Amino acid sequence: MAFRFRNFEVSVNSRKFINKVYEITRKFPQTEQFGLTAQLRRAALSIALNIAEGSDRGSDRDFNGFIQMAMGSVNEVVAALDIALDNSYMDKTAYDSILADAEIIIKQLSSLSRRLKSRLP
Repeated sequence: MAFRFRNFEVSVNSRKFINKVYEITRKFPQTEQFGLTAQLRRAALSIALNIAEGSDRGSDRDFNGFIQMAMGSVNEVVAALDIALDNSYMDKTAYDSILADAEIIIKQLSSLSRRLKSRLP
């Protein structure tokens, strides 16, 4: 396959996660359109985009750097979701569901990172 990132399950899951973030943020107050909504969406997009960009770098070391950035973006999304919950922009059921998805993605990214590190000289 010409696009290496498509071979990773975490890439598929991150796209589903992005769609879920977009769905949830559609219900946020209009006053958050350029604040929390935009930040959450950018952070979620960053997960998938870092996986894609890093997968085509010249080395596993470089790819792992992008995986680390993707992990940072997952943490950013979770922090923003905490704020959204605190402000009652979403209900606990939606929060728990998307948090479970975030945990799966972070575990997959961690596993991929370990695999990449194990192949380094």
